[in-house]
Amino acid sequence: MRVLITGGAGFLGSHLCDRFLAEGHQVIAMDNLITGNTANIEHLAGNPNFLFIHHDVTNYIYIEGKLDAVLHFASPASPIDYLELPIQTLKVGALGTHKALGLAKAKGARLLLASTSEVYGDPLVHPQQEDYWGNVNPIGPRGVYDEAKRFAEAMTMAYHRYHHVDTRIVRIFNTYGPRMRQEDGRVVPNFIAQALRGEPLTVYGDGSQTRSFCFVSDLIDGIYRLLMSDEIEPVNIGNPAEMTILQFAEKIVELTGSRSDIVFVNPTDMRIKDDPKVRQPNIGKAQRILGWEPKVPLDEGLKATIDYFRKVV
Repeated sequence: MRVLITGGAGFLGSHLCDRFLAEGHQVIAMDNLITGNTANIEHLAGNPNFLFIHHDVTNYIYIEGKLDAVLHFASPASPIDYLELPIQTLKVGALGTHKALGLAKAKGARLLLASTSEVYGDPLVHPQQEDYWGNVNPIGPRGVYDEAKRFAEAMTMAYHRYHHVDTRIVRIFNTYGPRMRQEDGRVVPNFIAQALRGEPLTVYGDGSQTRSFCFVSDLIDGIYRLLMSDEIEPVNIGNPAEMTILQFAEKIVELTGSRSDIVFVNPTDMRIKDDPKVRQPNIGKAQRILGWEPKVPLDEGLKATIDYFRKVV
């Protein structure tokens, strides 16, 4: 296949490039580098099956030749990013998705939309499964990301129903691994960077809020399987092994061998407003339809991630 990956220089996009090239496909990565980094794909330079295009997908997308698939992964994806880039986040979810779908329609290509567990908001159902409609504050600071992704899902289904574009939607839960940005603002790079520097690990609130962490290679495998499947409606991809943020902080201290303390803070900024208290995917649908479930144990994935951060912190 010949595939376009928007956001291809980002954390997940670059790993997708690797997977599709490893499977023998041709890959075009497109990124405006607002949050992506060419360092993530520099190892692909010179590969005859790889092409990078510096472009903002909220503008018209032109690709010469045939395309078999478009994977739309362009978007800021952490609270720090979308609090600093609220308009860009909304634009890439709305205009960027519109342009990607228009390209897929013109090329007769399949489109896979990267959606998110954030469409469930601060959930009133636990664990979250695909038929839950969510509990989102549309005018809160996180709404720019949550509603951009919810709109992107609606537009994707509209193009499927009205224009008969062949579409897929993946709802991605917390994912970690090499190539995450240390200034990302999310809990994994925050804690690892603090531990490696010998700084206190800052836990917001009392640390009782929960998350579940999926290693990037498992996530990429689930996305690849979904693209190759016949499933039209959204599918959760994530690791259902749930733990508290405090437990996660203790795990990072243990695995890094750090002497860092764990401190509890109550920031007054917008980073934690509407922050979900629980987050755990129901992956029954992915297990049934894709034959997928995560395989990488947390300790193994974290060790690989810590090794990466030792080189960049």
